[in-house]
Amino acid sequence: MAEGRGSTLVHLLVVALCLVAFGFAIAAERRRSVGTIVTTAVKNETYCVYNSDVATGYGVGAFLFLLSSESLLMSVTKCMCFGRPLTPGGNRAWSIIYFLSSWATFLVAESCLIAGATKNAYHTKYRGMIYAQNFSCESLRKGIFITGAVFIVATMILNVYFYMYFTKATTTPLSQKANRVSSTVGMTGYA
Repeated sequence: MAEGRGSTLVHLLVVALCLVAFGFAIAAERRRSVGTIVTTAVKNETYCVYNSDVATGYGVGAFLFLLSSESLLMSVTKCMCFGRPLTPGGNRAWSIIYFLSSWATFLVAESCLIAGATKNAYHTKYRGMIYAQNFSCESLRKGIFITGAVFIVATMILNVYFYMYFTKATTTPLSQKANRVSSTVGMTGYA
């Protein structure tokens, strides 16, 4: 890590990995599986047939790219727990705020992506024979992957700001305390 500023390579890798995850999340939303009702002619049975399972792969891909982006940043910054201490001040405060916020948005994004991929995979594998009149094929609700994509972008922005303030807080020199023998406020004239 360069003194005084963050590594440009880390910034570019975090942004690139998040943008790839965003692209996968959008692709997963567009290609989520939809079921159609099929009736057999021989036994008059009704069941669902789902289209391809591509959205599950895209959702898992988005999950893994976002996870690798967060892992990269946390390994470079040593998760703020190890390494050089942060210099007290505004940079340290903003660094902590962005750290906590990025983890919150990261967890929401990851949970949306993995839940969408799991739900999509379940419905594409489901085949059932049902003798009901009002039968409908369940499918993944619209917007699960879009919500994940929105939180991916929020995580990316917060991670960039976290890394920027983190590098400022670790490279700023600690202020030196002056050793004073006596008090700086003279009160002897008022006694």
